Amino acid sequence: MSGPPETPDALAALHARCFTTPRPWSADEFASLLSLPGCFLLTGTGGFLLGRAIAGEAELLTLAVAPETRRRGLGRTLLARFEAEAAARGAENAFLEVAADNAPARALYETAGWRQTGRRKNYYRGAARAVDALLYAKAMDR
Repeated sequence: MSGPPETPDALAALHARCFTTPRPWSADEFASLLSLPGCFLLTGTGGFLLGRAIAGEAELLTLAVAPETRRRGLGRTLLARFEAEAAARGAENAFLEVAADNAPARALYETAGWRQTGRRKNYYRGAARAVDALLYAKAMDR
């Protein structure tokens, strides 16, 4: 990967390399999300984070880091940038959901002070099996 993914096509291509559960998002889905009020994209070489902040709350929609650039701090950097951007946009609290079997992502969020607040049983339905979604929340520093 030569640079940060910034177009809907590049975002979708990287997302497809990173996810099977939940299913990867299409370029059209990224374009639609990016056009919504309050949505913002944070990028780094080899990864991106898509979030939104509106009415005092923020949601981390997705975080993707290319397999060959993982474990170098990009996910942690993007997560910190998300929290700062969410707070700057007036969010008091932030939320996300993550597949229960995604141990690296769960460790990233928990290390950054996110706390599990709920579970959606069998939320992600793939071809092989259903996976629970874990809900996480964090108060934003303002």
